[in-house]
Amino acid sequence: MTTIDYREFYIDGGWQSPTGPGLLDVRSPTTENTIGSVPAASTADIDRAVAAARAAFDAPDGWATWHPKQRAEVLDRFATELEARASETSRRVALQNGMPIWLAEQFEGGFPAVLLRYFSQMMVDAPAVDERAGFLGGTARVTRHPIGVVAAIVPWNVPQAISFLKLAPALAAGCTVVLKPAEETVLDAFLMAEAAAAAGLPAGVLNVVPGGRDIGAHLVEHPGVDKVSFTGSTVAGRTIAEVCGRLLRPVTLELGGKSAAILLDDVDLDASLESLFGVTFLNNGQICWLNTRVLAPQSRYSEVVDALTGLAESLKVGDPLDPATKIGPLVSARQRERVEGYIAKGKSEGARLTTGGGRPAGIDQGYFVEPTVFADLDNNATISREEIFGPVLSVIPFADETEALAIANDSEYGLGGSVWSADVERAATVAGRVKSGTVGVNHYTNDPVAPFGGIKNSGMGRELGPEGLHTFQHLHTVYLPPVG
Repeated sequence: MTTIDYREFYIDGGWQSPTGPGLLDVRSPTTENTIGSVPAASTADIDRAVAAARAAFDAPDGWATWHPKQRAEVLDRFATELEARASETSRRVALQNGMPIWLAEQFEGGFPAVLLRYFSQMMVDAPAVDERAGFLGGTARVTRHPIGVVAAIVPWNVPQAISFLKLAPALAAGCTVVLKPAEETVLDAFLMAEAAAAAGLPAGVLNVVPGGRDIGAHLVEHPGVDKVSFTGSTVAGRTIAEVCGRLLRPVTLELGGKSAAILLDDVDLDASLESLFGVTFLNNGQICWLNTRVLAPQSRYSEVVDALTGLAESLKVGDPLDPATKIGPLVSARQRERVEGYIAKGKSEGARLTTGGGRPAGIDQGYFVEPTVFADLDNNATISREEIFGPVLSVIPFADETEALAIANDSEYGLGGSVWSADVERAATVAGRVKSGTVGVNHYTNDPVAPFGGIKNSGMGRELGPEGLHTFQHLHTVYLPPVG
């Protein structure tokens, strides 16, 4: 295939040459061949991008000063340009990280435009001033203002949707952004930059500069940055939190997870299997909120294990560009080695492998791992406690609802989760006792209207909903004296 190559960064509203000769090569996890390349940023390139964002924010007539309706008009054009490129965006993501194309069309091709319009309208509808009668007399006039220059650092697993969890509210609020995409998924980010240029985003409002961890570290601690928004591993998140804490810099962290799906004793397994796929094996197991611990009632344990085993065995593994594929490759050889190491750990600790556990027969290239199910283990097993980020499930028995909740909550993470029952209100009551930032009932969907994020080692702060907008604003209060 013809490779997709870029030789310039999107900085200050145009395409600018890098300061150094370095390149980031992008490799297909399906064919293991190089499919494109982009320039690798130096610290000088980050400095240029931050300076452009700073100037665009600080200018007397800059982006922050625009009326929300004016910004919304530009962001609507941005959304339209993204929609025009949705098919190619989906294809590039699938080529880079192995996401099945049908899923990429939903997450990567469609969701960013939805978020841009959602947050733009929220800003248009927001009251300009909140005037509060003073408890001690007088009036408190409270207003919200854009926080400034945002450093947005995103991972490779759902690169466009996660980028716009940050970009959409930040831009709608009046912030300017320097986006550092993951090294594995840069080709979609540059296509997005083309859409921004075509939409006429003012110079410096959005800058796209890829690079490695050292470049990300330079961006996080850059004196021209006012806020950091990061999605990635808990290990990296801790380091970023430490830096931002020292700098007293606001930070939002969406980190790892090891969520649990609680299947109550009245669950309709046949009716739930399709939705269970969506919370267990989606995106080849490479989503932070996936429910890779499945908690099953002892009275139906064998039935649940058999159903999940059958589900795993029914999933077509193969080329992510094939619309029939349910499980594509993992993003890299290193990620496959990590997942295979956890599978070996599960076996060595005595868990029963019911299906999968190896590389699929008949596929001689690509970073594929079979959908894998382990049974006859408890919540203390390594594969029950640590985030694997691959298509590997642990099915854990429980005696009653009390024990199910104890198991679900016995985790250093708290990002997602779900509860499954024929009685929705019963499931909702149980869900309300799960110690996690988000929980689904008989499904799981990140709806734009509600805050998404984690507790414990799954991070801090929230994205989506009004809360996701407010994280890019600071509050300003003026105390007015009593009248008369």
